[in-house]
Amino acid sequence: MNQLEKAKKGEPTREMQFVANKEKVGLDSLINNMAKGRTVVLASELHKKLKPNFKPLGIGRDLRIKVNSNIGSSPTKASLNHELEKLRVSIENGADTVMDLSTGGDIDKIRREIIKNSSIPIGTVPIYQAVEDKGNLLDMTEKDFLDGIKKHINDGTDFITVHAGVKKEVIPLVKKRMMGVVSRGGALLIKWMIHNNQENPLYTNFGKILKMAKKYDVTMSLGDGLRPGCLRDATDDAQLHELRVLGELADRAYEEDVQVIIEGPGHIPLDQIEKNIMLQKEICKGRPFYVLGPIVTDIAPGYDHITSAIGGTLAAYYGADFLCYITPKEHLGLPDIEDVREGVITARIAAHSADIARGLKSARDWDDKMSSARADLNWKEMFRLAINPKRAKMFREQCAPKDQTCSMCDKFCSVKISKELRKQNES
Repeated sequence: MNQLEKAKKGEPTREMQFVANKEKVGLDSLINNMAKGRTVVLASELHKKLKPNFKPLGIGRDLRIKVNSNIGSSPTKASLNHELEKLRVSIENGADTVMDLSTGGDIDKIRREIIKNSSIPIGTVPIYQAVEDKGNLLDMTEKDFLDGIKKHINDGTDFITVHAGVKKEVIPLVKKRMMGVVSRGGALLIKWMIHNNQENPLYTNFGKILKMAKKYDVTMSLGDGLRPGCLRDATDDAQLHELRVLGELADRAYEEDVQVIIEGPGHIPLDQIEKNIMLQKEICKGRPFYVLGPIVTDIAPGYDHITSAIGGTLAAYYGADFLCYITPKEHLGLPDIEDVREGVITARIAAHSADIARGLKSARDWDDKMSSARADLNWKEMFRLAINPKRAKMFREQCAPKDQTCSMCDKFCSVKISKELRKQNES
């Protein structure tokens, strides 16, 4: 039996125990949330065999907000070593999962090596490679789509994005949008449906996809093929149509004992984030919500890691469970190694900030320890506790520090004065 089947029976697994211990939550509470579909544990049976030190991951109710890093080759840059370095940097900087979105080079080899070398869960979007392998989207058959999904599952991926909620009947709503469809998977499927005058093959074959996923305990990440690509399209009829279909598909997956994550927007103004989270939690019955950002303004190319962190913090505070990082290159180009590092750390800051606001004790304890180190002007401890120790230490060294102070306040350092006053009071 897989994780969800066991949870429904109230039977713990080693993976559940690992997650409960790591998250410092009760095992019974974790199992109960899993049994209700509000929490998932990512752990493909095949990935566990490939990587003995693989670490299962819990996402959902009462757990720490998780962060995903997207990596992957493109037709213009396809290097296995480059992608493995992105994987290393993602893990080193605290990403909880990595998605391989490769579309160029030897895609099979890149994916298999990423899975083999990763101790954390790996996700993929099989439709990307399925289209590349066929060579012509419009000539693809339903079998081509399904074969692409089967290949990724059999390679050991832990979760797959499937854009099964984009139905043919939504196309007239899409035509009303300013930016149309910005999801690569959603755009490919709509083009295929229009050309073939057929329903989305991922929707019509959803039962077959569930059987493939269940075989190796692969989690379904129900993709938001109609996520808004600009603020003007946020929370529109097309987006909400897909969300309702995702709610239906999530119920079907649950009945078949397949774990599910729901993907969400996208570009959303701040004042609509709470509404979006509440709608998802209501329609999809509290299932884990995975958001791309959301990006809260459209005018900041080069800084969208910041616009997404603003939106991601608020989304996580209102109930999102899983943040997909955005790098400074979003909307501009393929991220390099430093972009990946910046994206992961920025998203982790957003997630941690939300964890504090949601009352997670371990998050608040981390901040309290940093505050104590600052109060004591204990720079070594401050560097140890920093989310990016190397950068913090580098900036300090660049500022030619004197004594215990920094170059901003120097002899007028308020923290130094406060420390001296404390010592006087103690004596």
